[in-house]
Amino acid sequence: MPSILVIDDDASISETLDLYLTEEGYKVRTALTGTDGLNKYVEEPSDVVILDIRLPDVDGFSVLEDLKEENENVKVIMITAFHDMETTINAMKGGAFDYIHKPVNVDELDLAIKKALKSMEMEKKIDGLLMEPSRTFRVGDIIGTGNEMRDIFKTIGTVSQSRTTVLIQGESGTGKELIAKVIHNNTSPDEPFIAVNCSAIVETLLESELFGHEKGSFTGAVSRQLGKFELARYGSVFLDEISEMSVNLQAKLLRVLQEMEFDRVGGKDKIKVNARIMAATNKDLKAMVKDGRFREDLYYRLNIVSITLPPLRSRRQDIPQLIDYLLTKINLDLHKKIIGISDEVMDIFMQYNWPGNVRELENLLVRACVVAKGQVLGVGDFPELAREEAKPAGETSVDLFKSAAPGKFLTLDEVEERYIRKVIKETDKNKGEICEILGVSRPTLERKLEKYGITFERE
Repeated sequence: MPSILVIDDDASISETLDLYLTEEGYKVRTALTGTDGLNKYVEEPSDVVILDIRLPDVDGFSVLEDLKEENENVKVIMITAFHDMETTINAMKGGAFDYIHKPVNVDELDLAIKKALKSMEMEKKIDGLLMEPSRTFRVGDIIGTGNEMRDIFKTIGTVSQSRTTVLIQGESGTGKELIAKVIHNNTSPDEPFIAVNCSAIVETLLESELFGHEKGSFTGAVSRQLGKFELARYGSVFLDEISEMSVNLQAKLLRVLQEMEFDRVGGKDKIKVNARIMAATNKDLKAMVKDGRFREDLYYRLNIVSITLPPLRSRRQDIPQLIDYLLTKINLDLHKKIIGISDEVMDIFMQYNWPGNVRELENLLVRACVVAKGQVLGVGDFPELAREEAKPAGETSVDLFKSAAPGKFLTLDEVEERYIRKVIKETDKNKGEICEILGVSRPTLERKLEKYGITFERE
């Protein structure tokens, strides 16, 4: 009979879990303090520990640390009434098996317990499985309370315990580089974080940027230059828009990932790679592999741990929090005192589909804050929204995603073309500024303009 220890200072919760879990066939013990819980575990270790973060005598994270010292393979499911990212990541980094919010959903708890027991059974078959000790945690600025974001926080906490390769996928503007920085700050915060945009540098220069070159290795190489892999030391190299890397460079990157060493352009000495490599893309790499545009072996080397960021339109519950956070940041940058947005604007924001994701939301708020006269942003502070309000009833910004046929939605390419045309038409910007709004490089914008036959000459 599997055994479970419940450590929670709320007597009603402890009793409820005791009754429920006993009926489910578990041997259950309870403790109302961290000290009592630790003593009971030392006297008789349980298979699973359900641990509250807030306890009357000691912090739940301290209890977790003591439990892991007693048995590094103990399965601890932490529960809390708090929904912030910091506690979620700290719990997972500290070695918690799972993290559940109050009020406890018994189905979610039951699933977590079964997974913990199954994991424990598998571990018994493996000798020498060790977990790394938890590290000091630094929180990144990521907002999210939904299940998808909570799972991402858990993954960050878990992957931060190692230096494995990470592939971050998601649409433009979802915050892929921010995720990479959070992982870096939780792994090697005192080492360099070096980001390389693979689409912004031509192939010949990108090779030199990544691997460095020796003096005289090509015309213009007047001195030795260290590459990003070398400069990163024991930090992180973030390869953004990895899908834009040429097939030739893909082969060289694969060799680096396989052998964890490289040589500079024109050099002969092997140089060891000590940095963690993370890559990001807004493209479907699997589809590119099938089409022969991306190496299959490189894809699997990069995809050791995969994090897929949801688009903003699929986590609308985060929009109010994101607005609060972004306005705080913008106020500091612009020396403003904007306290929020009107209910009317919030209603529009909650219905809009955000093709540019969080980056688009931030750009809208920045522009509105620059021109705002009051402390609350209204429709008049958003020229884009004012134009939408002037349209006939039913023709809202959400229609950017719909075709003329009732109930039929556009393809991603059609949406992208519409959005690019909309940004060009409704903003008096040059190509450089348009690239910033769209979150793409200049070469990428040029390719998209050619692809969709868009004429745009403003420089």
